[in-house]
Amino acid sequence: MSPRLFGTDGVRGTAGQYPLDHETVARLGAALVRAMRGPGQVLRFIVGRDTRESGEWIERELARGVRAEGAHLTSAGVLPTPAVAYVTREMAFDAGLVISASHNPFEDNGIKVFSGRGEKFTEGLEREVEAIVADTRWSVGGSADTPVEKTDVIDAYIAHARLALPEPQRLGRMRLAIDTANGATTSVAPRLFSELGFDVELLSATPDGRNINLDCGSTHPQTLARVVVERGCRMGIAFDGDGDRAILVDAEGRLVDGDAVLLMCGRHMKATGELRGNAVVATVMSNIGLEVAFRDSGIEMVRCPVGDKHVMEEMIKRGLSLGGEQSGHIIFSDHLFTGDGIVTALSVLRVMADTGRELADLASELVTYPQVLLNVRVREKKDLRSVPPLVEAMERIEGRLAGQGRLLVRYSGTEPLLRVMIEGKDQQEIQGWASEIVSTVKEHLG
Repeated sequence: MSPRLFGTDGVRGTAGQYPLDHETVARLGAALVRAMRGPGQVLRFIVGRDTRESGEWIERELARGVRAEGAHLTSAGVLPTPAVAYVTREMAFDAGLVISASHNPFEDNGIKVFSGRGEKFTEGLEREVEAIVADTRWSVGGSADTPVEKTDVIDAYIAHARLALPEPQRLGRMRLAIDTANGATTSVAPRLFSELGFDVELLSATPDGRNINLDCGSTHPQTLARVVVERGCRMGIAFDGDGDRAILVDAEGRLVDGDAVLLMCGRHMKATGELRGNAVVATVMSNIGLEVAFRDSGIEMVRCPVGDKHVMEEMIKRGLSLGGEQSGHIIFSDHLFTGDGIVTALSVLRVMADTGRELADLASELVTYPQVLLNVRVREKKDLRSVPPLVEAMERIEGRLAGQGRLLVRYSGTEPLLRVMIEGKDQQEIQGWASEIVSTVKEHLG
């Protein structure tokens, strides 16, 4: 079996170390061409990157591998992930490459691949690329010193993103605070929101190659929350390093996560006839309160494993128009089949404009249920169904929850741990149930 290169979101690691060492990156570029190329076909790739200092040399090594196989690679420079996905599709490139490690620190980097349809690569194609990279019978020639052809596609992406908020003037002269995480959205967000007529308070928009996500952005929104209150902003928007997700802040400085965004946008899309299939995709991490709220609105909530790739796959399979994650990855398939932080923010602003309501009011409709999350160490990862006392306890607790709560028991993928998560209306009650499961696990598996 070939060594795994691709994880849940592309190839990821420490820049300069395997699998992001110079030679492996070049082999990856060449292998992509070999896996995708048809007879006589000359492939065209486009690549965008975030602001990490390693991005430029990784881009050059990818270009070396792509050129060595007779294909073309064009650089769009610093550009958000969803913008790369969009221009790949609209400008008929055969694939789009993104050099980014999203919300990770600057030492890390990664490579994600989008198909010519603007969708993330399938696992089948990823396995094929891995097998080609692992084949020692070939090598990559050429030089990484050859300049990479460049293009400017920011105008095209901005024109596309603006469609999510067709009439911004209805919001008046609105003051927004925007945190670009010193990342990829620095190339787009300041200009876009200013052109839409907003009064922008800009944070973390001076990238130096090493300050991406450093105490800022969607994983560290505390400074943004403070600025929103101090400067009298109606809303704050925090992007992550590559711009495929956003966490929002209301005028009182309270965080608004992806669950709340899914609820307000899902209900609004149903009211406007835009919610295809009358269903929304969310992951196993979304709170049971979201599921109950959708049920009360006559909307089905479909759960899938964690990862926006899984959200996308479920949406495509069911023909749905909305899905996302609690972390702020939201997919509006009528715009694009990947998370887009800018389109997410603009879509929420559209809901505010259409309803005349403020963000805090819209977000308040999500009643988050209490949650207990416990980890217990195990000797072995035995099939849980083979432990009758554990099965009995789980079935009894699920019966008590009866659609007003949720039990999730699963092994960690990386540690000898069993994770027990319970959501329900009463904190003390679910705490007792979680402790009961942990005790049973310790007795039979610990």
